[in-house]
Amino acid sequence: MTSKKPPRSLVISLIHRHPSFPGKSQCKQSVTAWLLLFSMLLGHSAQAPAAEKGVSNDAIRMGGVMDLEGRSKGLGQGMSAGIEAALKGVAIQHRKLEFTVLNDSYNPEKTIQATRQLVDSGVFLVAGNVGTPTAKVSLPILRKQAIPAVGFFTGAGLLRTSEQTNIINYRASYAQEITAVIQGALEHDIDASAVCAYVQNDAYGMAGIQGIINAIQGRKGSQKIIQPLEKLLHMPGENPPRNGIGPVGVYQRNTYLARPGYTSIKQWEKKQGTHCRLVVTVGAYTSVAKFIGYARYKQEDWLFSAVSFTGAENFKTALKEMNIDGGVIMTQVVPQLHSNLEIVKDARLALGANFNSVSLEGYIVGRLIIHGLEHIDGMPTRQRFIDALLGKSFDLGGLKMNFRDDNQGSDLVTLTILRSEGWQPMQHGDWTNIR
Repeated sequence: MTSKKPPRSLVISLIHRHPSFPGKSQCKQSVTAWLLLFSMLLGHSAQAPAAEKGVSNDAIRMGGVMDLEGRSKGLGQGMSAGIEAALKGVAIQHRKLEFTVLNDSYNPEKTIQATRQLVDSGVFLVAGNVGTPTAKVSLPILRKQAIPAVGFFTGAGLLRTSEQTNIINYRASYAQEITAVIQGALEHDIDASAVCAYVQNDAYGMAGIQGIINAIQGRKGSQKIIQPLEKLLHMPGENPPRNGIGPVGVYQRNTYLARPGYTSIKQWEKKQGTHCRLVVTVGAYTSVAKFIGYARYKQEDWLFSAVSFTGAENFKTALKEMNIDGGVIMTQVVPQLHSNLEIVKDARLALGANFNSVSLEGYIVGRLIIHGLEHIDGMPTRQRFIDALLGKSFDLGGLKMNFRDDNQGSDLVTLTILRSEGWQPMQHGDWTNIR
């Protein structure tokens, strides 16, 4: 709070009351000197830097924008639960950590409104936001206000560019996830020309397409599919007509209709005289599950993969509803749930029945926030928080974080395969068995 200067008459009165003040008979220079001293002291007090927004004497206020009520609510609820579990009971410099979550139903228009609401309320940082199309509209708002964006639940490249100086990522990118599964396929005699995709028709899905291009670049059979992939990747607008262009089927965000995307892939097979062997999916759990269920109903023998954003537990439940308990690979960017790493054991204990891959990621993001705040020297500021993480490497409960070269702490990617008992670590021989 800015201090108001007292009236000049009050300053003069205080000077006259001071026992060491000389009599009126002395020169006016003494009065002038005292007035100058008081003016300097009062002016310095008035110009003292105020606390950073979101920081008070007893709390540091943070927020997040997630899908809590829409068709991807399992992701938002999981991330929220994980972050809240990590922050619970923690105090930094005698300040408790408060975390407010607003719903956007995975709808970018609602994301804008909710992000502005958090900004107007004066949060210190925003963490755990779910989704790529939602991040695409929230990041410019946060960047303009120099608000840190921490641990967003997306592996899109738009959060991993050099100009994004206010972004701290925990997770590996979608490109890394897709590269991991495609490399495994190529090593087991699946040609690049036999890689197809089913993706959400927005920035999230296109991040997946870019990942496919990166993974197959220069590989045998890649030439015939990279050109159409590049074409649909660069189509402008929201939800452009991308079906019927390449080895890709698309669906509109927050919808479940699988037939158009399936038909698009079948048209490509017929036109090229080829057969898809691996279908890389990049979408929401129910939409992807319904597509896989439809393809199985049509008796396709495709092998399917999904990225971590699909949400392991929700995805498994959705697949079960389609009577599918195998033939699906899923990449993960968190340690295995049965891991003995300290941070995983802490998360299991803190989350109880809510412990899963998504909530574990939220918990890791929460611990990452705590680490940054704990390593601030002096009053917490947004820039000091960012400086406490970027350029550093450290251990987070046994999980290695490395921000020395970029704004992404972890490159961890593991492959899991769906079995009747759930997602299990994928073994070398599984490629042969599932084919």
